[in-house]
Amino acid sequence: MNAPVAPAGPVGGLEIPRWLEAPEPGWTTSADVIVVGSGIAGLTAALRLREQVDTVLLVTKTVLNEGSTAWAQGGIAAAMDPADSPEEHLEDTLVAGVGLCDVAAVRALVTEGPTRVRELVALGAEFDRGVDGEILLTREGGHHRDRIAHAGGDATGREISRALIEALHRVQSDPGIEVIEHALVVDLLQDSASRVCGVTVHVIGEGQAYGVGAAHARAVVLATGGLGQIYSATTNPSVSTGDGMALALRAGAVMADLEFVQFHPTVLWLGDDANGQQPLISEAVRGEGAVLVDREGPDGVHFMQGVHELADLAPRDVVSRAIVARMDELGTDHVYLDARHLGREFLERRFPSIVASCREHGLDLATQLVPVAPAQHYASGGVRVDLTGRSSLDGLYACGEVSCTGVHGANRLASNSLLEGLVFAHRIADDITERLSRGELPHTTPSGRVGGRAVLKAEHRRAVQVAMTAGAGVVRSATSLKATAGELAVLADTAGGALHEVITPAAWETTNLLQLGQVLTAVAALREESRGGHLRSDFPFRDDVHWLGHLHATRDHAGPVQTAFEPVAFVPVATTDLS
Repeated sequence: MNAPVAPAGPVGGLEIPRWLEAPEPGWTTSADVIVVGSGIAGLTAALRLREQVDTVLLVTKTVLNEGSTAWAQGGIAAAMDPADSPEEHLEDTLVAGVGLCDVAAVRALVTEGPTRVRELVALGAEFDRGVDGEILLTREGGHHRDRIAHAGGDATGREISRALIEALHRVQSDPGIEVIEHALVVDLLQDSASRVCGVTVHVIGEGQAYGVGAAHARAVVLATGGLGQIYSATTNPSVSTGDGMALALRAGAVMADLEFVQFHPTVLWLGDDANGQQPLISEAVRGEGAVLVDREGPDGVHFMQGVHELADLAPRDVVSRAIVARMDELGTDHVYLDARHLGREFLERRFPSIVASCREHGLDLATQLVPVAPAQHYASGGVRVDLTGRSSLDGLYACGEVSCTGVHGANRLASNSLLEGLVFAHRIADDITERLSRGELPHTTPSGRVGGRAVLKAEHRRAVQVAMTAGAGVVRSATSLKATAGELAVLADTAGGALHEVITPAAWETTNLLQLGQVLTAVAALREESRGGHLRSDFPFRDDVHWLGHLHATRDHAGPVQTAFEPVAFVPVATTDLS
């Protein structure tokens, strides 16, 4: 066990207001449990809870099928092949996580995962199958076995989302479950003991639930996805503005590992001025045999050979770093993916969505080298939770990308994200059910909204994204992080009380991005090493002597952000077992 080396205390005077500036709630509703989000984690939690508790309220930001789950191309990882095992899946996950995975959390993931995937099939999810009728399995980066189940070739997330939404529609006549779409959750409500007991939510719709209201509950489950829109280029959809992470931060929940941001190595490069959601070229393309080369023409080098034993299928952080290094060496802003040898017929059958996306941009995956570069893809950190999904705040749970279960460590293994949402949503539903049956988490009264408020004009979103990309993106340094922190501080100074016309959902999203960016930048500056999704040009090597552990960030009641370092014991992968 290592001694903490990170400061335990305030971070450079950084303060986060308790609330977003918003109108007082004009309507109220209540349920036993509120689930926020409609990806695989939120839908699974809501469906499971609906079977076990009296009332569930599911709120989602736009419509049910517009979350990140539907964009997942590659698949869902589970040891379902007789030649595979949970032990091997565990070891691959630990290696990818670079020493920071919670072994107990990974053990839960890999042992419960196969059963949960089979339950998805029973629910109606249609995975691709071979001529023998068995689910087809492929391989992605960091995996030593074929264990990725996929659907529609490269539309796995869309198929899982479809199956879950159809299951929800089948029970929506049940008075025990209510769904509110076009609902942006603004802040968490807490009682006098700081227990989470509901949310404030802004609904764009008709009828009584319109504008800002208060939804009261015995427990709240956050399944709101990630923070990809904090960067100029991301594979995440436009709804990924870190809302769940930000409101948990403001309420005082412990946030962990925010500095570990995964940049997917093969995102279609559309030019320096491209911003927003960018087309992803799934790792599964490399799993089927595509390779990275550093330039067009006969001089192009297959540069991943010799970098890692798995070459092009190395863990994502390894591949992204190799791409960045090769681009720096050549003075270019992209490399190329070569899938030409796979043939048009195979590519169109196995990757129809990716082939179509390339064509939309004038590229032919079957005949051309395709330009790619790393772009933000996944947040490995988030709201710190335990094995039951409980956060540090009583009554608040989190699962999926908004959470930090410890499964991913410093770098997520490919296709573990859908599985994490699925497994931990079940765990959360069962824990809440048990607690409610014991009379725990009784209905309580929220305290008033006391404390500072802020809202940043929506027009400043691009400034946040540019600052984060420049200083806290793929490669960071003390100098770049200091510059980003300064730019964000200037923006924060303008985010005090605002005129009514400034208070819009877009402004709330922008404020969420700003506040998360400030904390992410602060903890990234503290971690003076390179590990997983955190690459420091001024500290280019992994440092297990001083930095084998987790950085936590917490907003205290007065507003300052406090940090603490939680050391972890070194776990030799070769001796890890499931006992």
